[in-house]
Amino acid sequence: MTATMIRWSRALRLPDAALGLLGLLGLALLWELYKALGPADGWSIGGTRVLPRTTDLAMPHTWDVLIRLGEPLTAAPGAPPLWVAVAQASLFSLGIALAGWAIGVVVGFALAVLMARVRVAENAVLPLVVLSQTVPLIALAPVVRSWGSRIQVAGVTWEAWMSVAVIASYLAFFPVAVGALRGLQSPETLHTELMRAYGTGWWTTLVRLRLPASVPYVLPALRLAAANAVVGTVVAEVSTGLPGGVGRMILEFANFASSDPARPWAPLMGAVALGLLVAGLVGALGLPLARYRRTEVPA
Repeated sequence: MTATMIRWSRALRLPDAALGLLGLLGLALLWELYKALGPADGWSIGGTRVLPRTTDLAMPHTWDVLIRLGEPLTAAPGAPPLWVAVAQASLFSLGIALAGWAIGVVVGFALAVLMARVRVAENAVLPLVVLSQTVPLIALAPVVRSWGSRIQVAGVTWEAWMSVAVIASYLAFFPVAVGALRGLQSPETLHTELMRAYGTGWWTTLVRLRLPASVPYVLPALRLAAANAVVGTVVAEVSTGLPGGVGRMILEFANFASSDPARPWAPLMGAVALGLLVAGLVGALGLPLARYRRTEVPA
């Protein structure tokens, strides 16, 4: 009986992409169930609303949002469909998010190596790394853009998108720094003592032992950093007013919230798709490292 159940469970095992699609469908079903069964004015506790309203103005149907994606962007003749404009804006934000993710990975990994190498640096830098995430991003974005606009090196002018990439890296470096530090410190004392007995230096031990051992810790941190980079990009585009990205589109389409409530959700879906795409691209980086991925430790 047990063997039969195990065979059935293995036969019904779905790939990760199918499970992700089922998760999105389940979320859409939950949305429609709450809209159908929830009270029109939402649920409140002590005068504080804890669940949203279910009116069409507050919660449009999911199929209305999909219908809007197929409609023209404007009433002008020959205007592209809305989904094309959302896709173009998402691709623009994708480039910035990947740049911010790359900067965050380099900075985070460098800090992790420094903290793993020098114990005093860990005690001094790690609290600052944690403290850095308490700064509101929406307040930091205008400051970064103001500083960046004054930078000019070898005739190269600082572009507005570079400020957005730096802001995105501000969120991306934190999980990489913490995850990589845990990974670099994960080898057992027996293994490090064996490397020391062979007369290997710290840097050789880093390459031969600590880096392979850190893979199960670093890969989840990289995926989390990718998601943070997307969030940072969207928020920074809204805060700095950078045109062309999905963040600016979200801000512009917010004006339709009262007249066409399904329309503002189109760029939001673009941002969600952007996050899933970036996470998938970063997840693909782990395929060549399969032999080091015995288990993954959540970031």
